[in-house]
Amino acid sequence: MRAAVHRSVGSPESVEFLDVDKPEPSYSEIRIKVQAASLNPVDMGNWLGVFPHPPQDGTHGLGWDIAGVVDAVGPAVVWEPGQPVIALSRAFTGMNRAQAEYVVVPSEAIAHAPAGIDPVHAATIPLNGLTASQSVELLGLKAGQTVLITGAEGAVGGYAVQLAKRRGLQVIASDLSPEGQFATEVAGADAYVPGGGDLVGAVRALHPQGVDAVLDTATLGQAVIGAIADGGTFVTTRPDAMPEAERGIRLRVTQVGADGAMLTTLSDLAAAGELALRVAETYPLEEAAKAHARLATGGLRGRIVLTTE
Repeated sequence: MRAAVHRSVGSPESVEFLDVDKPEPSYSEIRIKVQAASLNPVDMGNWLGVFPHPPQDGTHGLGWDIAGVVDAVGPAVVWEPGQPVIALSRAFTGMNRAQAEYVVVPSEAIAHAPAGIDPVHAATIPLNGLTASQSVELLGLKAGQTVLITGAEGAVGGYAVQLAKRRGLQVIASDLSPEGQFATEVAGADAYVPGGGDLVGAVRALHPQGVDAVLDTATLGQAVIGAIADGGTFVTTRPDAMPEAERGIRLRVTQVGADGAMLTTLSDLAAAGELALRVAETYPLEEAAKAHARLATGGLRGRIVLTTE
């Protein structure tokens, strides 16, 4: 089969398109024929050398997000070949990754594809949707409580705003966009505060006692903890963006994991038109290096998606 891989680190030019062995599903695994696989900023961590690679093997696959159809199953799996699915590929290293013609995942990592949604848009759900959903759960808030979500115009932040509103939270969104049209008009945030200035002061002007929590998808860390009320909660999507503890504020980090039940809920929301899916650009799988180079330039609202058909 064909796959996007990298064998060196440092730049998107290290991404290659090669013939590799087709993976075989084990007892409780599923092989998916990939139709679409999206690119995420974390993918850059592979070819930048952020994730450690075993020295004996210098070739590694790429990608987390999968949309496709079941191709083969292990004996303990109830899914059947031909069923449309979405899935999260959680491995950091090795060849069995999402940006390929076929990928094998554990049965608990998949969900049915959203009805009426094409694979390109469906492929934007798993990593960002699960990160947002698990982050909102970590907040531990009740309906009516307040949360500031940074990076609210981005992929994870945009999903987080929508999911937080579904829980009845009062959401203040923030990003570098001057007006935050997506965060307010599409995602449904109650208020928007542009980033880049005195964000804490702007939030405190709206809520003088501070918000109950911050979900920091923009990884602002220490710069935004002052917006939280004493005893509140700070959730970040990156451990290296964790601020210093103060005023009894709980500090938590999201470590996204495969969750078929949660992914099913996200799929159903997308099918019902209750989760906005954004695609910035598409590339054929064989142009993976070009797609990764575009990812590295930034400035996108929505995901780049590789297609195999």
